[in-house]
Amino acid sequence: MDLALTTDERAFQEEVRAFLDEALTPDLRAAGRLATSVFIDWEYSRPWQLKLHAKGWAAPTWPREFGGPGWREMKRAIFAAELARAGAPSLPPQGLRMVGPCIMGFGTLEQKAFFLPRILSGEDFWCQGYSEPGAGSDLASLQMRADSDGDDYILNGSKIWTTHAQFANRMFALVRTKFDGKPQQGITFLLLEMDTPGITVKPIITMAGDHEVNQVFFDDVRVPKSGRVGEENKGWTVAKYLLEFERGGGSAPGLKVSLSRVRAMAAAEGITKDASFMARLAGAEVAVEAIEMTEHRVLAELSEGRNPGPASSMLKTQGTEAMQRIDELAIDAIGHYANVDQPLARRPGSNLTPVGPEHGLVSMARYLNNRAGSIYGGSNEIQRDIMARMILGV
Repeated sequence: MDLALTTDERAFQEEVRAFLDEALTPDLRAAGRLATSVFIDWEYSRPWQLKLHAKGWAAPTWPREFGGPGWREMKRAIFAAELARAGAPSLPPQGLRMVGPCIMGFGTLEQKAFFLPRILSGEDFWCQGYSEPGAGSDLASLQMRADSDGDDYILNGSKIWTTHAQFANRMFALVRTKFDGKPQQGITFLLLEMDTPGITVKPIITMAGDHEVNQVFFDDVRVPKSGRVGEENKGWTVAKYLLEFERGGGSAPGLKVSLSRVRAMAAAEGITKDASFMARLAGAEVAVEAIEMTEHRVLAELSEGRNPGPASSMLKTQGTEAMQRIDELAIDAIGHYANVDQPLARRPGSNLTPVGPEHGLVSMARYLNNRAGSIYGGSNEIQRDIMARMILGV
């Protein structure tokens, strides 16, 4: 595994840095700096996506035939690392990284022609309708009905923890079209419009005080069957394909930036002489280095056309747990100021003076929001089961 960049890759790295220096306005940098989760409000991510789309870089993993840059693995890794170092706000993953690849893999020609350009440009904003009040990690037990009625399905039920449903104009959802037999064999993958009559979105305010997730209710919602991706009752196959993208790696650059931030906080707060704290910080740095090396090994495997196997589950588990360790260190570094709830002060462009040092403004909100990291995308307990089956055969 050769980690040295080629001449072409170094030139690309310089091109990315130059673009970011020019394109990232103070407002966009503030949105990235003050983000409390991986999801950025649409009012900030939308203008950033427009800039990246104009450059042709909105979807680094997409092939050229669908409007992506067609980059190989190393260029994608370089791009992700430079975005993290520059503090760029993240783009909504539901369209670009989740439903977009599913439409490429399983959609009809008409679906690809209609949806993919709109996902790239940001014209469509998607939310994910997977979890239900009784079906989270055990997703196969979902019960939201989709009864056939001519050319339509009639949907009844609800989805929960639906990130940014309050912004979305479209949803990709798993619905139950068959109630007998194995539960996985009766699920259908469906695309729908959020302004369809019978859909109600109700906010769920997180412990951090953010409105990021929602519960969405469906009351006799009529959805055309033309929105089905793949075959009826075969949506489990599409869902598993999507989860590979949701759980993928590439977290090391962001984790390293977070570590640097915590180290700077520790220096500013005068706790670098605390041996216990510094030992924990060093342990987190070792964990992130291990994640980075694993991501490089996965890159090498992919570059050679090989399947990295259970690496997505391993990286998802290690990445989210490292993120939580870093959040805990940030709370300890900032001390009692972390307990001050000041959501308005952490809005980009706010003119409120924060209580306590500004570098600790979002520490508690990040800590609370990122507790979900080891649950979403398949809980880490489920990921360990996957790794045990694939590696140990148990």
